[in-house]
This record gives sequence, structure tokens and C-alpha cells, in this order.
Amino acid sequence: MSEAASTRVALADSTALLPSLAPLLHEWLPRQRWFAGKGRPITAFSLVSATEILPVDTDPVGARTRTGLLHLLVRVHQPSMPAQSPDDCYQLLLGVRSALPPRLAPALIGHVAKGPLAGRTVYEGLHDPRLAELLLERFRTPGTLGALRFDRGGAPIAAGLAPRVLDTEQSNTSLVYGNAYILKIFRRIFPGTNPDLELPLALAREGCGRVPAPVAWFEAAAPGPLTLGVLQPFLRGAQDGWQLALRALAKGLDFTAEAHALGTATAEVHTALAAALPTPTLRRSQTEHLAAAMVQRLEAAAQAVPALMPYVPGLRTAFDAVAALGHRGHDWAAQRVHGDLHLGQTLRAADGFWSLIDFEGEPARPLPERRRPQPPVRDIAGMLRSFDYAARSHRPWNAEWAARCRTAYCEGYAKASGVDPRSEPELLRAHETDKAVYEVLYEARHRPDWLPVPMAAIQRLAAVAD
Repeated sequence: MSEAASTRVALADSTALLPSLAPLLHEWLPRQRWFAGKGRPITAFSLVSATEILPVDTDPVGARTRTGLLHLLVRVHQPSMPAQSPDDCYQLLLGVRSALPPRLAPALIGHVAKGPLAGRTVYEGLHDPRLAELLLERFRTPGTLGALRFDRGGAPIAAGLAPRVLDTEQSNTSLVYGNAYILKIFRRIFPGTNPDLELPLALAREGCGRVPAPVAWFEAAAPGPLTLGVLQPFLRGAQDGWQLALRALAKGLDFTAEAHALGTATAEVHTALAAALPTPTLRRSQTEHLAAAMVQRLEAAAQAVPALMPYVPGLRTAFDAVAALGHRGHDWAAQRVHGDLHLGQTLRAADGFWSLIDFEGEPARPLPERRRPQPPVRDIAGMLRSFDYAARSHRPWNAEWAARCRTAYCEGYAKASGVDPRSEPELLRAHETDKAVYEVLYEARHRPDWLPVPMAAIQRLAAVAD
């Protein structure tokens, strides 16, 4: 055995690794924006897999440690809550050094006191440019590494691109490489293929240019497949639809042409998804199940946010109307959809071309639910709510601006698809109500100052029943 081999720190097979990291993770994990279990104590950790992407070695006399990169899938055990698994699985990419340079100080997780990494410093590896570059290199030479499998499309991937971490995402972490690629790292990991990989791949096969096609991706081979990250082209110079809308409001500018174009883009994506993937029909039992699930979410949200309680009877009429139509034999086409469509999930290029991004769906919902075929109106309802959000964020509230955008969006969708979403008002109202209920629960938990925005919609939607 060589001297270098004898100084290798064996981590992937070490039963002492996670117990030695647990005290640090207890403190660090709840502070992360992407950690879903805030407000509940962590009772234990269990290791799903450990892979040394860059092995942690010591020098011949053990005095210094070269930088290492560990990939961990860790299950976090917490007391259960409704619709929340008590043992969520998280993806961690941990850098290991003997000491952190000042530029990496904000990435510190902590200093390990015992176990195979005793005396070393552990930090968020994605913030280390050297380690982030190593991930891109793995995509350039796909294959299996420990529990990980790296894959890519047919196009070559450029090397030597400087990485930077974006600070705008909540439930994931994204890195941009030299304005050429964007890598989304999923933090909360679910069994099965993530829709943010599955749907863009399907759209690429259909030749739909509205969604950047995946360049490469990586998964956990077992237990799996577990989608861990997706590399896509970075739309350099494209502007976020939410920011564009806010700027238009601030300047008193009309936004209907953009809303119409967004409707067209949404219709093109829906058409391509319907061509690429199964399109079942929602008949009586499925429709009643859809409405019952909406009622269940409403009742759970009202228990969590008492301000909703007075509006429950009026809101429920929207769901009862859909159930009644299903009971009388009315059915609806279903297909795969975006699942969390709003202005912030759209980008406009300099030439005015709109793209849709982030097909992960609502992260708080279970993956099987997010992958289930839905009526296309679900996406449309999400965008209609987003126009209302934008208008409500402006002072004074510009209700007419939102109404014009909503109309233009539906007209753009109808012109491109041949189906006007307003032709089925019961289904549209039910999905918009369901979305508003979701927003109330989200804002109450994460952004209480924003709660009046969805509550205004709740009042409007509940009044429809009068």
C-alpha cells in the first residue's frame, strides 16, 4: 500500500461520520432557507448515502488536509405534521478543510470535534469555486461515482467556467457557470424523477423551445432514482417576468401585450406536454377526488390560519360545483402541467421571447401529487393569481391593471391553443380558489406581511357564492 493510500480518510463507509457531524447539523440545518422542517425539533439523523466526490486526504505526516468534497443524503427525523413527512431527506455537499480562508467564512458549518473528520472544518461546499468547478467537470465526464450517477445530453459541455451561487432561490440552490449554464441542486429529495428534469426532457423531445433543455443531470442510483440536480443553459440577459411586471406598474405602463405573449407561451408548453406524455380523462370518481382534495386543503389551512375560517363556506362552493359537475357525468382532460406557474417562473429575452422555467411544482406538495396529470387550467389559475399579486404589491392597488392582464393572458392562451380557459368557469374558479388557499397558508408561515394579498383574493372568491 502506498503512503498516499495509507493516509486516505475512509468516509463513505464510516459509521462514525454522521454521528460526528450531527451536532453541527442540528444547529446549521434549521437556519437554511431550503429546510422544510422549521419550527419542529430534530430528533435524529440517518445516513442514506455518502460519496467522496473529492477524497479527503492528509499529507504524509497528517499535519494538513487537502480540500475534500463530500456528498451526503441525510434523512432528518422530526415530529410529524399534516402533509409533512417526519423523515425528510436532504442533499448536502460539504467542503472539508483544515481551516477556512476568510472569503469562505460565510459558508462555515462548523468544526468537527470527533470521528473521521476530527479537527477539520466543514462548510457549504457549493460556495467554494474550486469545488463547484469540480461538479461541472463531473458532468463533462459522465458515469458512476459511488452512489451517484452523472448523465448528460449529446452536446459537449465547456470547461473552465467560473461558478457563482445565486442567492434568490428558497427551496433549492442554483449555481451559474460563466453565464453559459445554470445548475439547480435540489435540497429536499423525494423518491422518483423530479419533474424539473422529466418535463424539460419531454419538451425537448417535442422540439418545444419555450423551456431550456437539460444539458446534464445527476441522480442517486440507489435507493432511486433520486434526482439530485439539473444543468441547463443559462438565459443570459433574460429578465424575470415578476420584476418586469413590477417595473411596468411603477411606471404606469400597460402590460397586456406581455400578458398576451405569456398566454401564448403557456399554451405552446401545454400543447407539447400533451403530445409528449399521457393525457387521461378525469371522470366522475377522479373529479370528485380532485374536489375532495381541495376541500381537505381548505379545511387544513383554516385550522392553521384562523383568518380563513369565516370564508370557508363561500370558498367551498367552488369545490362543490366541480364535484357536482363530475357527479352529473361531466369530465375534463388532464395532462402534465408546470404545477407552480407564476410570473417569477418566466423569463423574457431581449427579443421579447418568453420562456418558462422551474418545473419542480409546489415544493411543499408530495412528489407523486406533483407528477399527477392535472387539468391545464391549474397553471392558468396560478398565473392569474400572479397578476393579482403584482397589482396588489403596488400602492395604490391597481385592480384594473390586473384585470386587463388576466384577460389578455387568457386571450393569448386561447388563440394559441384553441381552448379558452374561461369557457369552464367552475373549474377555473375552483383552481384559483385552491391556489389562493395555498398562498394564505404559505404567507402566514413564511411572509406574514404579505398575508393581506391572498386574503383579498379569498374575500373576492368567497363572495362569488353570494
